[in-house]
Amino acid sequence: MRKRLIQIFGFLISSLGWLFILCTMAMDYWRISQIGGQGGSFIIKVAWYWSNLWKDCFTDSTAVTNCRDYGVLWNVIYVQAVRGLLICGLTIGFFAVVCCFVGMECTYIGGAEPTKDKLVFSGAVFHFVGGK
Repeated sequence: MRKRLIQIFGFLISSLGWLFILCTMAMDYWRISQIGGQGGSFIIKVAWYWSNLWKDCFTDSTAVTNCRDYGVLWNVIYVQAVRGLLICGLTIGFFAVVCCFVGMECTYIGGAEPTKDKLVFSGAVFHFVGGK
C-alpha cells in the first residue's frame, strides 16, 4: 500500500511539473520593460516592450500593440537554443509520464512486476534527463 501511495504521489508531482513547463512555453510575458513615463512625447506617455520565445511586442499607452514574430533568427541563436531545449524536454517528459503511468503498481497494464519496475525506473530516468 505504501509503495502505491509513493508511486501515485510521484506521478502526480512529475505530471504537474511537466504541465507547468508546458504552460511556461505558452506564456507571453518572459521579459517586460517600461519605456518612458518621465517626460518626452505628449502623445505617448508610457510604452511597454515585452517578448517571449515566439515574438517581440511593443504596447503604447493608447493600448495599440505591434508584434513581430520570430522566424528563423540566426543572429539571436540563444532564442533558438532555448526553444529547442524546451521542446526536447517536453517530449522526453511526455514519454516519462507515459512510462510511469504504465509502470505504476495500481494499473493493470504493463505486464508483470519486474517489467513494471523497469518501466517506472525508465520513466524516472526520462524525467531527470528531460529536466536537465
